[in-house]
Parts: sequence; structure tokens; C-alpha cells
Amino acid sequence: MRSSIDKSGEYGRLPLHEESGDDANFIQNHSRHQESQLKMQDEGLEMLSASAARLGELSLNIHEEVSEQNKMLDEMDEDLDLAAMNLNTVTAKTRELVRSAGGKKYFCTIVCLSLVLLILILLVLYT
Repeated sequence: MRSSIDKSGEYGRLPLHEESGDDANFIQNHSRHQESQLKMQDEGLEMLSASAARLGELSLNIHEEVSEQNKMLDEMDEDLDLAAMNLNTVTAKTRELVRSAGGKKYFCTIVCLSLVLLILILLVLYT
């Protein structure tokens, strides 16, 4: 049963009657509106699903790319470690060679004699 509130604030009964044409139209319009809303929601969900699938593929591609780059960085790190060890070995051998050849004293003599030789060559070429 349906009821309504009258002016005095009390509930009263509404008259019972069969559906009129306006009520039937309202229900049909409301039903059509609900169907169109559901269709729009379904289309929106399909677009959202497609977007989520694209994002999933993109994230997998990014993951693969990052994994490959991590491998390359690891290889580069190993190569740099090897190069640093080789450089340390060459530096140690060079120091040993300088010490065995007489140290800084002979090095300075060689540099000075090289400069004199360079100056002599320049004088010969320009005269």
C-alpha cells in the first residue's frame, strides 16, 4: 500500500488505481534510459579493458628492455673492473721500470735532452 502525508503532517492512504498511460510511459522511458546507461557503461568498460591490456603489454615491454639493459650494465661493470685491474698492473710495472732505470734523476735528464734535441731539429729546419 502507498501512503502520503497530508497538510496536518499525518500519513494518509493514496487511492489505489491501475497504471495509467503516463505511468507506463514513465516506466518505459526509465527502462530505456537504464538500458542506454548500461550500454554506455559497457562501452566505457570495454575501452578501459583495452587500455588496461595496452598498459599491460607496455609494462611487459618495459620490463624486457630494463632486463636487457641491466645485463648490458653488468657486462660493462665486469669490463670496467677488468680494465681497472689491467691499469693497476701497468701502473705498477711502470713504477717498477722507473725505479729500475734510475728514478726521477734519469727521467729529468731524458726530458731535458729531448727538449734540446727538439730545439736543434727546429733550428735545422728553419735555417
